[in-house]
Parts: sequence; C-alpha cells; structure tokens
Amino acid sequence: MPKGLITSLDRSKLDASNDGVFYSSPRLIKHADDKFLTALSALYGRRLASGARLLDLMSAHISHLPAWQKYEFVHGHGMNVDELDANPALTLRFMQDLNKNPTLPFANTSYYDAVLCCAGVQYLQEPERVFAECARALKPNEGMLIVSFTDKFFFEKAIQGWINRGMATRARLVKDYMRAAGGFRDIEVEGDGVSILAQLGSISGLGGDPFCAVIGIRDGSVIE
Repeated sequence: MPKGLITSLDRSKLDASNDGVFYSSPRLIKHADDKFLTALSALYGRRLASGARLLDLMSAHISHLPAWQKYEFVHGHGMNVDELDANPALTLRFMQDLNKNPTLPFANTSYYDAVLCCAGVQYLQEPERVFAECARALKPNEGMLIVSFTDKFFFEKAIQGWINRGMATRARLVKDYMRAAGGFRDIEVEGDGVSILAQLGSISGLGGDPFCAVIGIRDGSVIE
C-alpha cells in the first residue's frame, strides 16, 4: 500500500470507457521519435547493469533496451497480447489492467533490479499504488524505478491532471507519485525535456519529442 495519495490530482479522463477495449487492437508503432528513443536506450545503457533482472511495465512490441547489453531476464507487462508477443526482448509476459487492479501479483518481492515504465505513466488512475507495488518488487537499497515520458500520448486515455501540466510539472508529479508510494530515495530527473527550449521546439515541430525520465532508487525499508 502507498504511504498516501495525491488528493488534489484530477484523475478524470476524456474517455472513461473500458481500457481493455481501447487496447484490444495491437499498435505496432513507435510512441516517440528516434531522438527520444535513442536517449532512452542510452539511459538504460548507463543505468542497467549486465545480468540485471528487469520488469518492463506497460510494455509494447519493443522495450528500447540497448542491443549490446545482456540481462538475466526481461519480464513484460502490458494490455495487448500481440504487442507483447512481438517484443523480442521479453522472456515472460503478463497481461493485466492496472487501472482495475493496481497490484502486481506476478511480481515477487525484492526480486527485480529495475522496473521500467516508458510512455505509460499518464494513463495510470492510481500510480501511487502501482509504484508502491514496484517498490515491493525491487531489491532493497539497489533496485530502481525508471519512468520515462514525452509530450506525445493518447490524450483521451490520460488523466486530466497530466494533460493540464507541462513537461517540467509532469516530472514533479512523477516524483510526487514516488514519494507518495513510499520505498524510494534519491529521486532525480534526467533528460532535457523539461527545459523551456525543448518544449518550445516540440510545439514548433522543430525540436522533436522532449525526453524526460524520473528515476527513484529503492530504499532499505521492509515492504511486505
């Protein structure tokens, strides 16, 4: 369970219909441009050690992990079986609607070196609960949660509190999610996507998709 919930957050959505219906058809597309994906792969290359145990949360047909790095395994979670089956990085696949059930029953406690969430946090109805589960599943004092995002997403399925923010305030919101979840320390932001210049470039269509990642390290607290 999370330490708390952000009560001031508008969690309403333009499309409140069943997520399972929305994601029932596979979308074998890139959810960000090549500049963003190159930055994300480089971040994973720096942060994730060879032989790491990974959980790719809200995954799709590609995990954007660096091809030169080898991991013990990559478990993938998502909403569309065809997308997960098309992802060559995944060694195990799980289907679950986190907005119906924000727990991770498939994730063993203190098991993973890192949990990754790319371009999905904006769709979570209760991210504090999901992140609390991530903390439980991560190895104490060393595991990390990496949440990456840009300003390109399905507006109809994102919560209003995300839509109404810019990149910098979205980064602060993700940091607040981790604090509310509990179990994380040394929460930091990487990437130039929160800068005014990057956001203006994105709006003009000249700068590409802004890149931002929020990284939290699992603390040493005991989580059952």
